[in-house]
Amino acid sequence: MLLSEQAYKKIDKEIAKFPDDQKQSAVIAALTVAQDEKGWISTEVIRDVAAYIGMPPIAVQEVASFYNMFQTHPVGRFTLTVCTNLPCALRDGVKTADYLKQKLGIDFHETTPDGLFTLAEGECMGACGDSPVLLVNSKHMCVRMSEDKIDAMIEEIKRHGESA
Repeated sequence: MLLSEQAYKKIDKEIAKFPDDQKQSAVIAALTVAQDEKGWISTEVIRDVAAYIGMPPIAVQEVASFYNMFQTHPVGRFTLTVCTNLPCALRDGVKTADYLKQKLGIDFHETTPDGLFTLAEGECMGACGDSPVLLVNSKHMCVRMSEDKIDAMIEEIKRHGESA
């Protein structure tokens, strides 16, 4: 078992939401728990989750690689995903991405040397009217991100980590 006892208890709570013969329906929740604990979804974690919920590893891999909220390679402690889909691009989404690239000194799919930030490009986040939009660790949406707001967010994360 690769995850903590607490992680398996969380997965068990998710599995309990489905009929006994459909516990594979908890695969997204199980991968989320695993990623929250490990930081990313490795091949070993995929095999472990598959065995735990009774699915073929390839089926779990398909889910992990389909959804962009799952990281299937090591990433920084904070993944910043910028929406560059057309509506956001027209409202400074690309400009925001370029600013983050310059500010962090990295490109998309790269991680800062200190391992703190990974920058990713995202598709529609459903908040076009609030563009530019970015997600922190696929959980916290930040809207109307000006350069000043980006600077403040990055400093807050550096000072306070996950409580930011």
